[in-house]
Amino acid sequence: MQDLKDRVATVTGGCSGIGRAICVELAKCGCDIAVIDIASGPPADSLAQEIRDFGCQAFLYQADVANFQKAQECPMAVMRELGRVDFLINNAGVHSDAAIWKMTEEQWDRVIDVNLKGAFNYTRAFAPIMRERRSGCIINITSVNAFRGKFGLTNYSASKTGMIGLTKTTAREMGKYNVRVNAVAPGYVQTSMMEKFPPEYREQALAESVLNRLGLPEDVAHLVCFLCSEKARHITGDIIKIDGGQYL
Repeated sequence: MQDLKDRVATVTGGCSGIGRAICVELAKCGCDIAVIDIASGPPADSLAQEIRDFGCQAFLYQADVANFQKAQECPMAVMRELGRVDFLINNAGVHSDAAIWKMTEEQWDRVIDVNLKGAFNYTRAFAPIMRERRSGCIINITSVNAFRGKFGLTNYSASKTGMIGLTKTTAREMGKYNVRVNAVAPGYVQTSMMEKFPPEYREQALAESVLNRLGLPEDVAHLVCFLCSEKARHITGDIIKIDGGQYL
């Protein structure tokens, strides 16, 4: 387990799935957590309590990550509540699938706005503080479908491929300020979002995995915690697949 005691992580889309697992794993490592999510009520409250059960502070910030202004206000809110900024994990994501000849403008815009613009919004908001402090780590949650075509995922794949460009360029811009920027590319992970996919999608993903298993949110969370730690201090601008060999 990584030692991240007294550090502060901001996690977008933190109330469910991979985001929730990341929040919990970071808290296990001693990290205080700012949870950014459009959700409120029981899902957010139960996560906050789980974080506090590990002896860490939790701050809930309700926002649609596609809202630029709310994103720009977030770092100061985190600083007021938790005292510092160390890590940003751009995890928030949605999908709205359709073949290209059926995809609506609304489907395209919403997925791009949340997945790609959302990552830009929060990177843009937190970068100045990290640059000034000459310290920080940004991790973008992309997908193996950023590297390949997958039927019905035009908007999703485009958004996740865009995150790779965002990661590499931001890493180059922020490197001289001692800020590391990396991306994690999961394959099929068993979350509530993925459960909405047709059963044959799951079966195909399982057949593609050379480990003959599907990923769990905790698998991704463990990698994120490593990338936040000093043990990853010489890793930046990289995109690390975590897919059980699904992409091979």
